[in-house]
Amino acid sequence: MDRLLAMQMFVRVVETGSFSKAAREFATTQPTVTKQVAAIEARLQVRLLNRNTRGVSLTESGAFYYEKCKSIAREVEEADNVVQLRQSQAHGLLRIGTSVAFGRRVVVPLALDFMARHPQVQLDLSFDDRYTDLVAQGIDVALRMGKLADSSLGARFLGMNPWTLVASPKYLKKQGTPRRPADLSGHTALIYSIVQGDEVWRFVQPKGNSLSVPVSGRLRSNNLSAVLAAARGGLGIAALPRYVAQASLVSGHVVEVLQDHALPEQEIHAVFPSPKLVAAKVQAFVAFMQGQFGPQWWETLPKA
Repeated sequence: MDRLLAMQMFVRVVETGSFSKAAREFATTQPTVTKQVAAIEARLQVRLLNRNTRGVSLTESGAFYYEKCKSIAREVEEADNVVQLRQSQAHGLLRIGTSVAFGRRVVVPLALDFMARHPQVQLDLSFDDRYTDLVAQGIDVALRMGKLADSSLGARFLGMNPWTLVASPKYLKKQGTPRRPADLSGHTALIYSIVQGDEVWRFVQPKGNSLSVPVSGRLRSNNLSAVLAAARGGLGIAALPRYVAQASLVSGHVVEVLQDHALPEQEIHAVFPSPKLVAAKVQAFVAFMQGQFGPQWWETLPKA
């Protein structure tokens, strides 16, 4: 049994005046408490308590030791209370990781709103399109697209991220508008290399069956903003997340192509290092984000 628990038992023996009463408080037996107090006396080589038929009384050394033990017990209780209070309130530095485009376009305005609602939280935003090891990088919560691999991470589903095909009116006027996925073989594709690295675009047809179409083009990039800029410039047809394309669709710089043949959607998840004992600041942020991705959520984004 640890020294701290033995000291706590000693304090309660003194305050209750009884080994048996102290034992009941600690859900143990009287001999166990007696043995722990005796072990303290043996270690210190000093008598702390006088025992008689009427109960117990402190020796001079025991009185000094009791005051010190009581102070230590109070500090331990205060430490427990502070930690529990911090766990129950959103407080402290929250490190968030996400991809570059999603972070800049979606997470930043939402994070600023979250900060306004939780003034005791400070944010550290990290943008990286590469896979991030949450534990190694010290990330409290990451926002990820696509299906999650089985792991020990905690995770919460936030919503869906739809994709769409877009092109500028200028390009379509010059090259014609594709009417079916197979027509893309005669068009210039603008390829986002992280998702479409194999140069195959996959569609969900109106009846629900899937279709894969090989594409080719002069531009490949791992940056969604670059792909959007090329589409706006009339250089080809691009497959983009709706949140990336939305402002350009509204402004008319690009229009949707093959609307009856949807591209697969991606799941959006918040992931965190462990599903157990999740910090209040992480719980608060995840709960906040779970309310942000309803139907057509991309239409409510602030202007870029």
